[in-house]
This record gives sequence, structure tokens and C-alpha cells, in this order.
Amino acid sequence: MAVPWRRWPPGLLAALRLLPMRRLLYNATPPRDVLLFEHKRGRFFAVLGLFCAGQGVLWASLTMAVLSRPPVSVQPRDMEAPVGGHFDLRSALWRYGLAVGCGAIGALVLGAGLLFSLRSVRSVMLRAGGQQVTLTTHAPFGLGAHFTVPLNQVSCMAHRGEVPAMLPLKVKGRRFYFLLDKAGHFHNTQLFDNTVGAYRSL
Repeated sequence: MAVPWRRWPPGLLAALRLLPMRRLLYNATPPRDVLLFEHKRGRFFAVLGLFCAGQGVLWASLTMAVLSRPPVSVQPRDMEAPVGGHFDLRSALWRYGLAVGCGAIGALVLGAGLLFSLRSVRSVMLRAGGQQVTLTTHAPFGLGAHFTVPLNQVSCMAHRGEVPAMLPLKVKGRRFYFLLDKAGHFHNTQLFDNTVGAYRSL
């Protein structure tokens, strides 16, 4: 007695073997836009922007106050004026050094807040056809900024299960990594791993 599957045409057997591969290829090339990742934190980044702006104003005002000439105290003519040393707060070296320090702290706080806002990803969308991906970042004050790049120019530097909090994403031609917070929602994990979440040598 012949085995039933041996009576099937050879072409049908080959098509059945290629069915999982075709299904994976179809999943990687969706006919419409697919949202892969989303993490809305607009309120947090709005507060972060206000905090950084306030810090910038504070340290800038301190810098201007330090650079302004200190008031000269009026002393009687019969008293000898003290000679200022290296630790005299009114010396030019001390004032300029303190002004540079205040300005550097303010610039550091502003730069760190701006960079974190521009590199924190709010959503990842795979465009129809699977050849392009749109990244939307929170941007300063949570206003949002998006850009579209080819999929072959995006590389995920680690698997989702390998990192505890942030998933680093590298985009060709852009400095620093884009960060996907794992507290967000991955709408299609399999499609994400096969497209945006794959490692590529850029």
C-alpha cells in the first residue's frame, strides 16, 4: 500500500515546504504601515524641558552675577586697605573661574536634557513594503520629532531580552544611540525582531 503523501504532486510538496519562509517574508513586508513600538511620556519630557530651562536660567544668572563687578566698600582714609591675596573673593581669577564653572554646569544640564529628549524614542513605525522605518522621538518639552530612514540603515545593538531597561538603536549617519524604553509596548514582537530589532553592520 502506497503512502498517501507520496501520491501528491512534487510541486505541491515543494510549495508546502516553502510556506513558512513565504509567511516570514510576507510578515517582514507588510502591505500597510505597522506600528511596532510605542511609549508615550509627553508629560515627563515636558517637565524635564521646564526643569532644564529653569536650570539654564539659574546658572546663567549666577554667571552674570559673578562676572559683574563687586561693589567697592568705602573705607576711611586713615585706614590702610587690605591687600588681596590669591583667595580673595574679589580677585579677577576667582571670579572668572567661578563664572566658567557656573556656565559649564548650566551648559551640561541643558545639553544632557536636550540629548536625552532627542534620543528617546516615542514610536517606531514600519512603512508599507517593509523598506523604510519612521522613528518618532519625544524631542524637547515632549513636542515630538520624526524622521524616516531606510530599514537597512537601522541596527539594533542588543536583543530585547539582553537589556534590562533601554534598547539601543543605531541609525547610520547620526551620532549617539536612540533609546527604546522597554517599559513601552511592542505591538508586534516577531515583526520587530525580524526588521528593526535585527543587528546590521553599518
